[in-house]
Amino acid sequence: MPPSNTPPSSQNRVRLPPVAGAVYGTLFNFPGTLAALGAAVHDKPYVAPPKAPVLYIKPANTWIGAGMPIPLPADAEVVQVGVTLGLVIGRQACRVTAAKAFDHIAGYTVVNDITIPHDSFYRPPLRYNCRDGFCPVGPSIVLRDRVPNPGALRLRAFINGELRQETTLAELVRPIPQLLADVTEFMTLMEGDILMVGVPERTTLARVGDLVAVEVEGVGRLENPVIAEDRS
Repeated sequence: MPPSNTPPSSQNRVRLPPVAGAVYGTLFNFPGTLAALGAAVHDKPYVAPPKAPVLYIKPANTWIGAGMPIPLPADAEVVQVGVTLGLVIGRQACRVTAAKAFDHIAGYTVVNDITIPHDSFYRPPLRYNCRDGFCPVGPSIVLRDRVPNPGALRLRAFINGELRQETTLAELVRPIPQLLADVTEFMTLMEGDILMVGVPERTTLARVGDLVAVEVEGVGRLENPVIAEDRS
């Protein structure tokens, strides 16, 4: 953060998100997120827990950078904060093995997978997940070789400077290499795509006026204020 005597014209804390492709999210990659559904996973239309990764997309209208505001829609009281690690694909990944997965990762970035709290999980609704500004990304990409053990990184979420959530990627149901192998078994990831590894359970909520910060140990910290959406 620039010093207080820095002229406002030179304060440039708003940065564009480092996204060059598509952004995909992964559901149920922390054990508590699936356990929270309880017996509902055995009801129709699902009948059984998922056997493959459950993915969704965060389209370009959701992407914002560090410092940019998260708009809270008028029809929602809160948004759900989703701290996660983004895998930045460095070269085309199609049917890669877990042993070769890291060869296809260029680096890592911090993602805040914002959503309006809802009960639909297997088919995440666009209305709640894909609102404008609902995917802060950044503030930069850290090269793969600078993060020697990404599977052990800690995730933290803060509201107005207060720590509200902390967990570790060691809890992932599908560790990073296996996740990339399982996803690319049925779809190709292209250079520049970002694959989020999953949002942990016990997510925190934010309201208008809150400053949301999410950080991934060794990768970065991403801060965004929550504002009322300008309907004009």
